[in-house]
Amino acid sequence: MIEKMHFGNIAIVGDVILDRYISGIVGRISPEAPVPVLLHEQLNVVPGGAANVAANAVALGAHVSLVGLIGDDVFASVLIDALACWKHINVSGLVKDARRQTITKTRVMSGRQQIVRIDNEDIAPPDTAIQDSLVEQACIAIDRADILICSDYGKGVLSDDVLLKIIARARGRNIPIIVDPKRASFAAYKGASLITPNRQEMIRATGLPLKTDVQVIAAAQVASAQFGGDVLVTRSEEGMTLWQTDGTVSHVRAKAAEVFDVSGAGDTVVATVAAILSAGQSLETAVTIASAAASISVGKLGTATVSRSELSQALMLEMSDSGKLVSLEQAAVIAQGWRHHGARVVFTNGCFDLLHPGHIALIQAAAKEGDKLIVALNTDRSVKRLKGETRPIQDEQARAIVMGALRNVDLVVLFDEDTPLEAIRMIMPDVVVKGADYRVDQVVGGDIVKANGGRVALVDLMPGRSTTALVKQAGLPSSSSRK
Repeated sequence: MIEKMHFGNIAIVGDVILDRYISGIVGRISPEAPVPVLLHEQLNVVPGGAANVAANAVALGAHVSLVGLIGDDVFASVLIDALACWKHINVSGLVKDARRQTITKTRVMSGRQQIVRIDNEDIAPPDTAIQDSLVEQACIAIDRADILICSDYGKGVLSDDVLLKIIARARGRNIPIIVDPKRASFAAYKGASLITPNRQEMIRATGLPLKTDVQVIAAAQVASAQFGGDVLVTRSEEGMTLWQTDGTVSHVRAKAAEVFDVSGAGDTVVATVAAILSAGQSLETAVTIASAAASISVGKLGTATVSRSELSQALMLEMSDSGKLVSLEQAAVIAQGWRHHGARVVFTNGCFDLLHPGHIALIQAAAKEGDKLIVALNTDRSVKRLKGETRPIQDEQARAIVMGALRNVDLVVLFDEDTPLEAIRMIMPDVVVKGADYRVDQVVGGDIVKANGGRVALVDLMPGRSTTALVKQAGLPSSSSRK
């Protein structure tokens, strides 16, 4: 799961913003004009824009080098102080321009209601010398990064020339390039690996409607043609759609959540995708986890971050399938969903006729090999072929109920063959577990799992414990068999 991931280094280049929140209580209307009078209570400041992307990335466990533009003013100092709360954000790449002001967004709030927003900004591209300094700092950050994020808020930092040079530098290092775009066309991002536009940004860049899945896919193809990479469309309450250049399309539906504020939700998405990719996970996994992070973010007031523990809890809730008996086809789909949530899927199998301490020890050991455990049970017909006509003692439904009640078991499946080979092929777990009385080369399906990047784990068995022994002790008829 996400708490076990090891995140890498991310270079973030873009428009850094200081978000200020003036809050209080409105109790009357001004006698001077028909406007509310706010009784001021407090002022809060948080990193915004590219700086919020950085805060979200380090909140998950990544290390960030942040490159952007600040003024020579008090707000620059306030922003740097706000970033200092995050010890894994390197701010040495912030370039100071005395002729510009640090970008600020000041929101006046009464309770959860935003009354007005006041922006201070210079959006013209900086002069050549400042752009050169930005490129120089960006290249330093890129050279020690695993991923580059271009956080474009359209405030002048990511000019055509800066984009061209930093994308070329990142491509030269063969690292992924993720862009949160704000252009009327995505052509300036040519060479990027992935862009993450929202619905309105996609409509503006492609001129196409985005009401249905089919329309989103069509627009994503047009958008990709402009810059050459994959497209992740964030669709608010409808979730996200990932379109990849190989033709793969994934729709991740939004999680049910109470929406208080969408400010910075896009920052959370791009930061989460980058962080998960830096941990060596797939793009599909990164998008699934980012969707969960976004649902947490919009439930918070103002520009906010999502912690690793918050996200881990949300992902675990989404994967709650504890103990239920499902078909192999359903298990394959569920296991794929678990993997997209960052979980390692473990598989073990057996007849598990009369559950005894030896079985419990095996299940507990198997569960420690990953995050989600699937137990495959031989059907009654399969047990009879292996153990004889007097077995099983308990039918398959009873055995499935007992197995599914164990705390460590997440799913139970049945297989009718003599071996679980076909079940393993369908589920394709990350780990196959058997008792240490086997050799690795004897484990059915182990070669398939290893060829897919997984592994085989052999765990110690509890000596002197077997169903056959229990049957003999009870004086029940049994056939001679191994287990």
